[in-house]
Amino acid sequence: MLKIIDKYILGKFLKTFVFSITLILLIFIVFDIKEKLSTFTTKQIPINEIIYDYYLMFIPYYGNYFSPMFTFIAVVFFTSKMAHQSEFIAILSSGASFNRILRPYIIGALIIGIGSLILNHIVIPQAFKIKIGFEDKYINNGYSSEDQNIHKKIGPNKILYLESYDNRINTAYKVSIEEVVNNKQTYFLSCSNMVWDSIHKNWIMTDVYERRLIVQNNLDTIKNQKPVYSQTGIFLPSKTITIPFTPAEMWRFESIVETMNYWELKDFIAREKIKGSDRIEVYEVESYRRTSFPFATFILTLIGVCVSSKKVRGGVGLQIALGLLLSSIYIMLMYVFTTIATTGFAPPLIAVWIPNIIFSFIAFYFYLKAQK
Repeated sequence: MLKIIDKYILGKFLKTFVFSITLILLIFIVFDIKEKLSTFTTKQIPINEIIYDYYLMFIPYYGNYFSPMFTFIAVVFFTSKMAHQSEFIAILSSGASFNRILRPYIIGALIIGIGSLILNHIVIPQAFKIKIGFEDKYINNGYSSEDQNIHKKIGPNKILYLESYDNRINTAYKVSIEEVVNNKQTYFLSCSNMVWDSIHKNWIMTDVYERRLIVQNNLDTIKNQKPVYSQTGIFLPSKTITIPFTPAEMWRFESIVETMNYWELKDFIAREKIKGSDRIEVYEVESYRRTSFPFATFILTLIGVCVSSKKVRGGVGLQIALGLLLSSIYIMLMYVFTTIATTGFAPPLIAVWIPNIIFSFIAFYFYLKAQK
Protein backbone atom coordinates (compact mmCIF):
# COMPACT_ATOMS: atom_id res chain seq x y z
CA MET A 1 0.00 0.00 0.00
CA LEU A 2 1.20 3.49 -0.84
CA LYS A 3 1.50 5.71 2.21
CA ILE A 4 1.06 9.48 2.33
CA ILE A 5 4.77 10.14 1.77
CA ASP A 6 4.78 7.79 -1.26
CA LYS A 7 1.78 9.53 -2.83
CA TYR A 8 3.31 12.92 -2.09
CA ILE A 9 6.67 12.21 -3.74
CA LEU A 10 5.21 10.13 -6.58
CA GLY A 11 2.70 12.86 -7.37
CA LYS A 12 5.43 15.51 -7.51
CA PHE A 13 7.59 13.21 -9.64
CA LEU A 14 4.98 12.44 -12.29
CA LYS A 15 3.53 15.96 -12.41
CA THR A 16 6.98 17.53 -12.85
CA PHE A 17 7.92 14.97 -15.50
CA VAL A 18 4.70 15.47 -17.50
CA PHE A 19 5.01 19.26 -17.28
CA SER A 20 8.67 19.33 -18.38
CA ILE A 21 8.27 16.85 -21.25
CA THR A 22 5.11 18.65 -22.46
CA LEU A 23 6.93 21.97 -22.42
CA ILE A 24 9.88 20.70 -24.49
CA LEU A 25 7.52 19.00 -26.98
CA LEU A 26 5.57 22.22 -27.45
CA ILE A 27 8.85 24.03 -28.15
CA PHE A 28 9.83 21.34 -30.70
CA ILE A 29 6.44 21.57 -32.40
CA VAL A 30 6.64 25.38 -32.62
CA PHE A 31 10.08 25.23 -34.26
CA ASP A 32 8.97 22.44 -36.61
CA ILE A 33 5.87 24.41 -37.67
CA LYS A 34 8.08 27.44 -38.34
CA GLU A 35 10.38 25.32 -40.52
CA LYS A 36 7.60 23.57 -42.48
CA LEU A 37 4.97 26.32 -42.59
CA SER A 38 5.74 27.25 -46.21
CA THR A 39 5.43 23.58 -47.25
CA PHE A 40 2.12 23.18 -45.40
CA THR A 41 0.63 26.30 -47.03
CA THR A 42 1.98 26.00 -50.59
CA LYS A 43 0.91 22.36 -50.90
CA GLN A 44 -2.46 23.05 -49.30
CA ILE A 45 -2.18 20.12 -46.93
CA PRO A 46 -5.44 19.51 -45.00
CA ILE A 47 -5.11 20.74 -41.43
CA ASN A 48 -6.52 17.49 -40.00
CA GLU A 49 -3.73 15.49 -41.72
CA ILE A 50 -1.10 17.87 -40.36
CA ILE A 51 -2.44 17.40 -36.84
CA TYR A 52 -3.36 13.70 -36.80
CA ASP A 53 -0.96 12.16 -39.35
CA TYR A 54 2.11 14.23 -38.52
CA TYR A 55 2.19 16.04 -35.17
CA LEU A 56 0.16 13.49 -33.25
CA MET A 57 2.65 10.86 -34.49
CA PHE A 58 5.53 13.25 -33.81
CA ILE A 59 4.78 13.42 -30.07
CA PRO A 60 5.32 9.73 -29.03
CA TYR A 61 8.75 9.49 -30.69
CA TYR A 62 10.30 12.67 -29.29
CA GLY A 63 8.51 12.33 -25.96
CA ASN A 64 9.99 8.86 -25.54
CA TYR A 65 13.39 9.89 -26.90
CA PHE A 66 13.83 12.62 -24.29
CA SER A 67 12.07 10.81 -21.44
CA PRO A 68 15.25 9.62 -19.61
CA MET A 69 16.75 13.12 -19.71
CA PHE A 70 13.58 14.81 -18.50
CA THR A 71 12.99 12.11 -15.91
CA PHE A 72 16.37 13.10 -14.48
CA ILE A 73 15.59 16.82 -14.69
CA ALA A 74 12.16 16.33 -13.07
CA VAL A 75 13.69 14.31 -10.21
CA VAL A 76 16.46 16.84 -9.63
CA PHE A 77 14.10 19.81 -9.81
CA PHE A 78 11.47 18.77 -7.28
CA THR A 79 13.88 16.81 -5.05
CA SER A 80 16.19 19.82 -4.76
CA LYS A 81 13.25 22.00 -3.76
CA MET A 82 12.27 19.45 -1.10
CA ALA A 83 15.85 19.37 0.18
CA HIS A 84 16.08 23.17 0.36
CA GLN A 85 12.78 23.26 2.27
CA SER A 86 14.26 20.70 4.73
CA GLU A 87 11.52 18.17 3.93
CA PHE A 88 13.99 15.29 3.80
CA ILE A 89 15.26 16.18 7.24
CA ALA A 90 11.70 15.81 8.54
CA ILE A 91 11.23 12.50 6.73
CA LEU A 92 14.52 11.08 8.04
CA SER A 93 13.76 12.36 11.54
CA SER A 94 10.56 10.30 11.52
CA GLY A 95 12.69 7.16 11.30
CA ALA A 96 12.50 6.54 7.52
CA SER A 97 15.71 5.34 5.88
CA PHE A 98 17.17 6.59 2.62
CA ASN A 99 16.13 3.31 0.95
CA ARG A 100 12.56 3.91 2.13
CA ILE A 101 12.62 7.38 0.55
CA LEU A 102 13.71 5.79 -2.73
CA ARG A 103 10.55 3.64 -3.00
CA PRO A 104 8.21 6.24 -4.61
CA TYR A 105 11.01 7.26 -6.97
CA ILE A 106 11.44 3.65 -8.12
CA ILE A 107 7.67 3.32 -8.60
CA GLY A 108 7.66 6.50 -10.71
CA ALA A 109 10.62 5.27 -12.77
CA LEU A 110 8.83 1.92 -13.22
CA ILE A 111 5.70 3.66 -14.58
CA ILE A 112 7.73 5.78 -17.01
CA GLY A 113 10.04 2.89 -17.95
CA ILE A 114 7.19 0.45 -18.74
CA GLY A 115 5.46 3.19 -20.71
CA SER A 116 8.67 3.76 -22.69
CA LEU A 117 9.01 0.02 -23.33
CA ILE A 118 5.47 -0.18 -24.73
CA LEU A 119 6.03 2.93 -26.83
CA ASN A 120 9.30 1.55 -28.26
CA HIS A 121 8.00 -1.88 -29.21
CA ILE A 122 4.36 -1.23 -30.16
CA VAL A 123 3.15 2.38 -30.34
CA ILE A 124 6.03 4.25 -32.02
CA PRO A 125 6.42 1.79 -34.97
CA GLN A 126 2.73 2.25 -35.82
CA ALA A 127 3.04 6.03 -35.40
CA PHE A 128 6.09 6.02 -37.70
CA LYS A 129 4.15 4.27 -40.46
CA ILE A 130 1.64 7.12 -40.48
CA LYS A 131 4.25 9.89 -40.06
CA ILE A 132 6.56 8.57 -42.80
CA GLY A 133 3.57 8.10 -45.12
CA PHE A 134 2.65 11.77 -44.55
CA GLU A 135 6.26 12.91 -45.18
CA ASP A 136 6.55 10.85 -48.37
CA LYS A 137 3.21 12.16 -49.64
CA TYR A 138 3.66 15.86 -48.96
CA ILE A 139 7.22 16.72 -47.88
CA ASN A 140 9.48 14.33 -49.80
CA ASN A 141 7.48 14.68 -53.03
CA GLY A 142 6.74 10.98 -53.09
CA TYR A 143 9.85 9.09 -52.07
CA SER A 144 11.37 7.14 -54.92
CA SER A 145 14.18 4.62 -54.67
CA GLU A 146 17.15 5.54 -56.84
CA ASP A 147 19.00 2.27 -56.31
CA GLN A 148 20.22 0.48 -59.45
CA ASN A 149 21.44 -3.10 -60.00
CA ILE A 150 19.98 -4.39 -56.75
CA HIS A 151 20.98 -7.82 -55.46
CA LYS A 152 19.00 -9.60 -52.73
CA LYS A 153 19.69 -13.01 -51.23
CA ILE A 154 16.28 -14.70 -50.97
CA GLY A 155 17.41 -18.14 -49.88
CA PRO A 156 20.53 -20.18 -49.04
CA ASN A 157 21.32 -20.61 -52.76
CA LYS A 158 19.02 -18.09 -54.44
CA ILE A 159 19.85 -14.57 -55.61
CA LEU A 160 17.33 -11.99 -56.82
CA TYR A 161 18.55 -9.30 -59.21
CA LEU A 162 16.64 -6.10 -60.09
CA GLU A 163 17.98 -3.57 -62.53
CA SER A 164 15.71 -0.91 -61.02
CA TYR A 165 12.69 -0.56 -58.75
CA ASP A 166 9.85 1.97 -58.58
CA ASN A 167 8.47 1.95 -55.04
CA ARG A 168 5.62 4.32 -55.96
CA ILE A 169 3.94 1.59 -58.02
CA ASN A 170 5.74 -1.41 -56.43
CA THR A 171 7.22 -2.55 -59.72
CA ALA A 172 10.66 -4.03 -60.44
CA TYR A 173 12.26 -3.97 -63.92
CA LYS A 174 14.58 -6.45 -65.67
CA VAL A 175 14.38 -9.08 -62.97
CA SER A 176 16.21 -12.35 -62.67
CA ILE A 177 16.36 -15.13 -60.07
CA GLU A 178 19.30 -17.51 -60.01
CA GLU A 179 19.85 -20.65 -57.94
CA VAL A 180 23.39 -22.00 -57.64
CA VAL A 181 24.25 -25.35 -56.03
CA ASN A 182 27.86 -26.55 -55.80
CA ASN A 183 28.96 -23.80 -58.18
CA LYS A 184 26.42 -24.98 -60.76
CA GLN A 185 23.48 -22.89 -61.88
CA THR A 186 20.49 -25.18 -61.40
CA TYR A 187 17.73 -22.65 -61.98
CA PHE A 188 17.33 -19.35 -63.78
CA LEU A 189 14.33 -17.11 -64.29
CA SER A 190 14.10 -13.71 -65.94
CA CYS A 191 11.31 -11.28 -66.79
CA SER A 192 10.91 -7.75 -68.10
CA ASN A 193 9.09 -6.58 -64.94
CA MET A 194 7.22 -7.82 -61.91
CA VAL A 195 4.39 -6.07 -60.05
CA TRP A 196 3.38 -6.61 -56.43
CA ASP A 197 -0.11 -8.02 -55.88
CA SER A 198 -1.06 -6.50 -52.51
CA ILE A 199 -4.20 -8.66 -52.20
CA HIS A 200 -2.60 -12.09 -52.66
CA LYS A 201 0.87 -11.02 -51.40
CA ASN A 202 2.80 -12.28 -54.41
CA TRP A 203 4.49 -10.98 -57.58
CA ILE A 204 3.08 -11.03 -61.11
CA MET A 205 5.82 -11.34 -63.75
CA THR A 206 5.60 -10.38 -67.42
CA ASP A 207 7.54 -11.85 -70.40
CA VAL A 208 9.04 -14.68 -68.41
CA TYR A 209 11.85 -17.03 -69.40
CA GLU A 210 12.46 -19.99 -67.07
CA ARG A 211 15.32 -22.46 -67.33
CA ARG A 212 16.11 -25.54 -65.22
CA LEU A 213 19.23 -27.68 -65.14
CA ILE A 214 18.63 -31.45 -64.96
CA VAL A 215 21.36 -33.81 -63.74
CA GLN A 216 21.56 -37.44 -64.93
CA ASN A 217 20.81 -39.95 -62.16
CA ASN A 218 21.95 -43.57 -61.54
CA LEU A 219 25.54 -43.10 -62.67
CA ASP A 220 27.79 -46.11 -63.08
CA THR A 221 30.64 -45.29 -60.70
CA ILE A 222 32.65 -48.38 -61.79
CA LYS A 223 32.90 -46.95 -65.28
CA ASN A 224 33.73 -43.58 -63.72
CA GLN A 225 30.84 -41.94 -65.50
CA LYS A 226 30.64 -38.18 -65.09
CA PRO A 227 27.32 -36.41 -64.52
CA VAL A 228 25.48 -35.45 -67.65
CA TYR A 229 23.54 -32.20 -67.58
CA SER A 230 20.58 -31.22 -69.66
CA GLN A 231 18.39 -28.18 -69.46
CA THR A 232 14.82 -27.21 -70.21
CA GLY A 233 13.63 -23.73 -71.02
CA ILE A 234 10.18 -22.23 -71.38
CA PHE A 235 8.75 -18.81 -72.29
CA LEU A 236 5.61 -17.59 -70.54
CA PRO A 237 3.61 -14.38 -71.10
CA SER A 238 3.11 -14.07 -67.34
CA LYS A 239 3.79 -15.95 -64.14
CA THR A 240 2.77 -15.53 -60.50
CA ILE A 241 5.50 -16.19 -57.98
CA THR A 242 5.87 -16.06 -54.20
CA ILE A 243 9.35 -15.28 -52.88
CA PRO A 244 10.72 -13.96 -49.54
CA PHE A 245 10.92 -10.42 -50.89
CA THR A 246 8.30 -7.69 -50.42
CA PRO A 247 8.02 -3.98 -51.30
CA ALA A 248 8.76 -3.11 -47.67
CA GLU A 249 12.39 -4.11 -48.27
CA MET A 250 12.70 -1.28 -50.81
CA TRP A 251 11.46 1.43 -48.49
CA ARG A 252 13.78 3.98 -46.94
CA PHE A 253 16.00 2.29 -44.36
CA GLU A 254 14.27 4.06 -41.46
CA SER A 255 10.92 2.92 -42.88
CA ILE A 256 12.05 -0.71 -42.92
CA VAL A 257 13.28 -0.83 -39.33
CA GLU A 258 11.37 1.81 -37.39
CA THR A 259 7.89 0.88 -38.62
CA MET A 260 8.07 -2.71 -37.36
CA ASN A 261 6.70 -3.61 -33.95
CA TYR A 262 8.45 -6.11 -31.66
CA TRP A 263 7.08 -9.26 -33.30
CA GLU A 264 7.45 -8.01 -36.88
CA LEU A 265 11.06 -7.00 -36.26
CA LYS A 266 11.90 -10.38 -34.70
CA ASP A 267 10.41 -12.23 -37.69
CA PHE A 268 12.18 -9.87 -40.10
CA ILE A 269 15.58 -10.49 -38.45
CA ALA A 270 15.01 -14.26 -38.58
CA ARG A 271 14.22 -14.08 -42.32
CA GLU A 272 17.24 -11.85 -42.99
CA LYS A 273 19.52 -14.34 -41.22
CA ILE A 274 18.25 -17.11 -43.49
CA LYS A 275 18.95 -14.90 -46.52
CA GLY A 276 22.45 -14.13 -45.28
CA SER A 277 21.87 -10.35 -45.12
CA ASP A 278 24.90 -8.19 -44.36
CA ARG A 279 22.81 -5.78 -42.24
CA ILE A 280 21.83 -8.17 -39.45
CA GLU A 281 23.81 -6.16 -36.88
CA VAL A 282 21.89 -2.98 -37.75
CA TYR A 283 18.53 -4.68 -37.29
CA GLU A 284 19.60 -6.37 -34.05
CA VAL A 285 20.88 -3.07 -32.64
CA GLU A 286 17.46 -1.51 -33.23
CA SER A 287 15.74 -4.46 -31.52
CA TYR A 288 18.04 -4.44 -28.47
CA ARG A 289 18.02 -0.62 -28.23
CA ARG A 290 14.25 -0.56 -27.84
CA THR A 291 14.59 -2.67 -24.69
CA SER A 292 17.76 -1.18 -23.21
CA PHE A 293 16.81 2.49 -23.62
CA PRO A 294 13.92 2.49 -21.05
CA PHE A 295 16.31 1.14 -18.38
CA ALA A 296 18.09 4.50 -18.46
CA THR A 297 15.02 5.87 -16.68
CA PHE A 298 15.78 3.79 -13.57
CA ILE A 299 19.48 4.59 -13.60
CA LEU A 300 19.07 8.34 -14.10
CA THR A 301 16.28 8.46 -11.51
CA LEU A 302 18.58 6.92 -8.91
CA ILE A 303 21.40 9.31 -9.79
CA GLY A 304 18.97 12.24 -9.70
CA VAL A 305 17.74 11.41 -6.18
CA CYS A 306 21.27 10.87 -4.88
CA VAL A 307 22.69 14.17 -6.19
CA SER A 308 19.74 16.35 -5.18
CA SER A 309 18.47 14.98 -1.88
CA LYS A 310 20.63 17.28 0.22
CA LYS A 311 21.36 21.00 0.19
CA VAL A 312 24.36 22.07 -1.88
CA ARG A 313 25.88 25.40 -2.75
CA GLY A 314 24.80 26.56 -6.16
CA GLY A 315 21.19 25.47 -5.65
CA VAL A 316 18.94 23.73 -8.15
CA GLY A 317 20.64 25.26 -11.20
CA LEU A 318 23.93 23.49 -10.53
CA GLN A 319 22.20 20.15 -10.02
CA ILE A 320 20.13 20.52 -13.20
CA ALA A 321 23.33 21.38 -15.09
CA LEU A 322 24.88 18.17 -13.74
CA GLY A 323 21.77 16.29 -14.84
CA LEU A 324 21.97 17.66 -18.38
CA LEU A 325 25.68 16.78 -18.52
CA LEU A 326 25.13 13.19 -17.38
CA SER A 327 22.13 12.72 -19.70
CA SER A 328 24.12 14.09 -22.64
CA ILE A 329 27.01 11.73 -21.86
CA TYR A 330 24.57 8.80 -21.74
CA ILE A 331 23.05 9.69 -25.13
CA MET A 332 26.55 10.17 -26.60
CA LEU A 333 27.68 6.76 -25.31
CA MET A 334 24.52 5.18 -26.70
CA TYR A 335 25.27 6.51 -30.19
CA VAL A 336 28.98 5.65 -30.00
CA PHE A 337 28.40 2.03 -29.02
CA THR A 338 25.48 1.70 -31.45
CA THR A 339 27.83 2.74 -34.25
CA ILE A 340 30.44 0.25 -33.02
CA ALA A 341 27.85 -2.54 -33.03
CA THR A 342 26.57 -1.75 -36.54
CA THR A 343 30.11 -1.90 -37.93
CA GLY A 344 30.59 -5.39 -36.50
CA PHE A 345 33.35 -4.55 -33.98
CA ALA A 346 31.23 -5.69 -31.03
CA PRO A 347 28.21 -7.98 -30.53
CA PRO A 348 25.03 -5.84 -30.80
CA LEU A 349 23.56 -7.04 -27.48
CA ILE A 350 26.69 -6.15 -25.49
CA ALA A 351 27.33 -2.85 -27.29
CA VAL A 352 23.77 -1.61 -26.78
CA TRP A 353 23.82 -2.39 -23.04
CA ILE A 354 27.29 -0.95 -22.29
CA PRO A 355 26.01 2.62 -21.59
CA ASN A 356 23.55 1.19 -19.05
CA ILE A 357 26.30 -0.87 -17.44
CA ILE A 358 28.64 2.14 -17.18
CA PHE A 359 25.92 4.36 -15.73
CA SER A 360 24.88 1.62 -13.30
CA PHE A 361 28.32 1.90 -11.70
CA ILE A 362 28.00 5.69 -11.65
CA ALA A 363 24.56 5.37 -10.01
CA PHE A 364 25.95 2.93 -7.42
CA TYR A 365 28.75 5.39 -6.58
CA PHE A 366 26.26 8.24 -6.02
CA TYR A 367 24.01 5.90 -4.03
CA LEU A 368 26.82 4.97 -1.60
CA LYS A 369 27.82 8.62 -1.31
CA ALA A 370 24.22 9.71 -0.63
CA GLN A 371 23.75 7.17 2.18
CA LYS A 372 26.66 8.70 4.04
